[in-house]
Amino acid sequence: MGRSQAIGRGHDPRFGPEADDAGCTILHVDMDAFFAAVSVRSRPELRGKPVVVGGVGPRGVVSSASYEARRYGVRSAMPTARARALCPHAVFLPPDFAEYSAASAAVMRIFRDVTPLVEPLSLDEAFLDVAGAQRLLGRPAVIARDIRARVAAEQELTCSVGVAQSKFVAKLGSTRAKPDGVIIVPAGQVLDFLHPLPVDALWGVGERAAETLHRLGLMTVGDLAAAPRPMLRAALGESSAAHLHELAWGRDPRRVVTEQAEKSIGAEMTYDTDVTEPATIRRSLLALADKVGARLRAGGHVGRTVTIKIRMADFRTVNRSRTMQTSTDVAREIFGTAWALFEALRPAESIRLVGVRVDGLSPAAGASRQLSLGEPDRGWREAEAATDAAAARFGRSIVGPASLLGQTDRRRTENHPHSTVVPLSDPPLPS
Repeated sequence: MGRSQAIGRGHDPRFGPEADDAGCTILHVDMDAFFAAVSVRSRPELRGKPVVVGGVGPRGVVSSASYEARRYGVRSAMPTARARALCPHAVFLPPDFAEYSAASAAVMRIFRDVTPLVEPLSLDEAFLDVAGAQRLLGRPAVIARDIRARVAAEQELTCSVGVAQSKFVAKLGSTRAKPDGVIIVPAGQVLDFLHPLPVDALWGVGERAAETLHRLGLMTVGDLAAAPRPMLRAALGESSAAHLHELAWGRDPRRVVTEQAEKSIGAEMTYDTDVTEPATIRRSLLALADKVGARLRAGGHVGRTVTIKIRMADFRTVNRSRTMQTSTDVAREIFGTAWALFEALRPAESIRLVGVRVDGLSPAAGASRQLSLGEPDRGWREAEAATDAAAARFGRSIVGPASLLGQTDRRRTENHPHSTVVPLSDPPLPS
């Protein structure tokens, strides 16, 4: 059971948008079905239909599902084949992380217009500390309402907001508020909100820990709060027992942390059937490098270390890395390093999955780049930045490396008035 299912839905008037928000200066804002919603935004004909985003092949996994699809039981992390069985009439779309990154950046800018104290947790959620914004913008409940209105008006997306004294309770509140709602947990009613929840609503209680607690007869957060500490220590260990006991009593002293630098950016793909052909793997690495480069540029990052991930048919996984002389956000340079790493590895076994990751990130602004002898001072990065601009206007699917297009794709591209082909295909495949 996922955490959102564990927490459940329903709106208790004690925790509605008109509840007492005095002292509740922590907001957790969570976008609703973010990947699916962004995909539908660019394809309005899909509005109101069940939409599933994720791997579309037989080995794919659901990344996001619209609420129309969720009514059929489709959930994130579910195998795509299972989702198709549950909702065969759904529209299944591959993810477009460049589009999601751009939408996320726009949403985060709205948050930072409210307060500089924003802690992103992922592309689609963040904590905000609005204590210093109240004099200018009003009570936390008013700020939450205005954030939701701006996101809807400016981005055509919806979000849910939890308002509380602590990060933990605010996050639980936003989950219970979904979709497109607000939950306020008054400072004096935190335990009334927490204790009826199932025990697996607590951070740190996964499937196995929940089974352990259930065997002890601890079904709710209130049960765990009242449980003898020695019993918890014996079942979970000292650290987990102390952590869960504090959360069960609503105690979470963590502050909103604004400096959480992204450590790496990567992408990977699982083949529908295992492959051995170097040309197929090369095209995959090129496509992944293109995605990673776009995400680096969208986030304002450059990186120095390129890593490839190769998973064999028997699930054995091999990683190989190389650190470049200078940092980059250029897909062609990332691909060149990734392909060289694969050429050095050249496994004889069939391959199930490949991935490309860039580590050692730093801000792109001010990053120096050393030109190779004879290399023009403008070229690939500018070309890729132009594809980013085209993708932002027309969608990522109509712009990309030429070598990723088959003959049918090439003919369709030639007939599309807005299509762009970027020839990222060299160096040529060795014979």
